[in-house]
Amino acid sequence: MLTNLFIILFFCFSCEKEAILNEAFPIETTDFSDPHEEDTSTPPPIINLPDPVFNYANLNLPPFFNRPDVQDQDNEPDSNPVTNWGATLGRVLFYDKALSLNNTIACASCHEQESGFSDPNMFSTGFEGGLTGRNSMGLTNARYYARGSFFWDERAATLEDQVLMPIQDHVEMGMNLEDLTEKLSQLEYYPELFEQAFGDSEVSSDRISLALAQFIRSMVSYQSKYDEGLRTSPPGMNPGNVNFSNFTASENLGKALFFSRRTNCAACHGSINFVAPRPFNNGLDLVSEDNGVGVITRDRREEALFKVNSLRNIEMTAPYMHDGRFATLEQVIEHYNSGIQAHPNLSPQLRLPGNEGPNNVQPIRMNLSEEEKRALVDFLKTLTDQSFLQDERFSDPFQS
Repeated sequence: MLTNLFIILFFCFSCEKEAILNEAFPIETTDFSDPHEEDTSTPPPIINLPDPVFNYANLNLPPFFNRPDVQDQDNEPDSNPVTNWGATLGRVLFYDKALSLNNTIACASCHEQESGFSDPNMFSTGFEGGLTGRNSMGLTNARYYARGSFFWDERAATLEDQVLMPIQDHVEMGMNLEDLTEKLSQLEYYPELFEQAFGDSEVSSDRISLALAQFIRSMVSYQSKYDEGLRTSPPGMNPGNVNFSNFTASENLGKALFFSRRTNCAACHGSINFVAPRPFNNGLDLVSEDNGVGVITRDRREEALFKVNSLRNIEMTAPYMHDGRFATLEQVIEHYNSGIQAHPNLSPQLRLPGNEGPNNVQPIRMNLSEEEKRALVDFLKTLTDQSFLQDERFSDPFQS
C-alpha cells in the first residue's frame, strides 16, 4: 500500500471569445426571470446576421423622395443619423422579447412586418395579458413627419423618446430602464453589437433608444404600385390629373377622387408619404370618450385631435383609427362619405365652407357612388409595398 499519495487535479478553463457575427447566438437565461416567464426547457432562439450587415443608411430612393416638401418632413436628427450597424442593433432590439419583464413581448409583437408594422388586433396584448388603450400605429415611413412627435396623442416629442415608453409601460412590457440595461448587458450578443454601433460595448438606455430609432427610421416604403406609376408621370404634376399607365380604370378614378377638392383627402394625407402636417379631428364622434392630444395639452381646442398616420401600406394595417373601430377600408370610406360627426374641433377640411369655430359645425357629405367608393379603396391598395413587407432587412433576426 502506497502512502503519501497525492492526487493532482487539473482544471482546464477555456476563455476563447465567441464570435458574434455570422454565428448563431443562444439567448442565455438571466436573473430577471419572473413567475410568468415562459418555459425555459424549449430550445433558445438564435440570431443570424449577414456579413456584411444590411444597408440601412444609403437607400436607393426614387427622385421624388428628394423633393423639398418630402425632405422637410424628415424628422431624423443630426445627433442620430441612421447607420448600418446602429439599425442592425436596433433590429435585434426590436425583435428581442428580453426587453419585456418576463421575456414574452417584443416591440415586434405589436408591430408586425406583414401588417405594415402595426397590430392586426384592435388592441395589443401586453406582457401579462392586459390590453393597450389604443390601436398600435403602423410604422411605415415614420421618419417623414416634420413635427417629430409620436403616439396618437403625440405625447412623445421624438422617436428617441417614444421607443423607450412601451418598454416601461406597466401593461405593455413592464421593465424599468436600469434593470433593462443590466439585463441586456448579460446577453452575450449585445456587447459586440453595441461596440460595432457606438464604438464600445457599453449598454445604456440612451443607446437602446438611438438604435431602435435608427431601425424604425430606416423603414421606408417606396416600391408600391403607386410609386411605379409616379416614376413615369410628369414631374411636379398633380397625381390626380394624370392617369397612370400601370393603374386600372378604377384605380385611376380613385386616385383622381383622392386628390380632388370634392373629397379633399390629400389635404390631410399630403405629399408622397400621405401624412398630415399635424394632428386633426376627423369627426369620429360628436362627443369623444378619448380626447387624444387634448389629454396631454389640456387645451379644449385640441380635444379629440389625433396624429394622422401615413397611408402607405394602409391595406395591411387594419383595424383603423385610434380605437380600431373600423375593420375594413370600405368602412373607413363610408365614414368620410356619410358619417362625419359635428365635433366642436372638427378639422376645417371636413367642414362645409364658411363653418368656423366650435359652435358652427356642419360636416361635409361626399355623396359618393358605389363605384366611386370602390375606386377609392382600389386606389388605397396601390399604396401597398410587398417588397417592403417582405424585406429581410426588417424581418425577425431570431431563428428558433
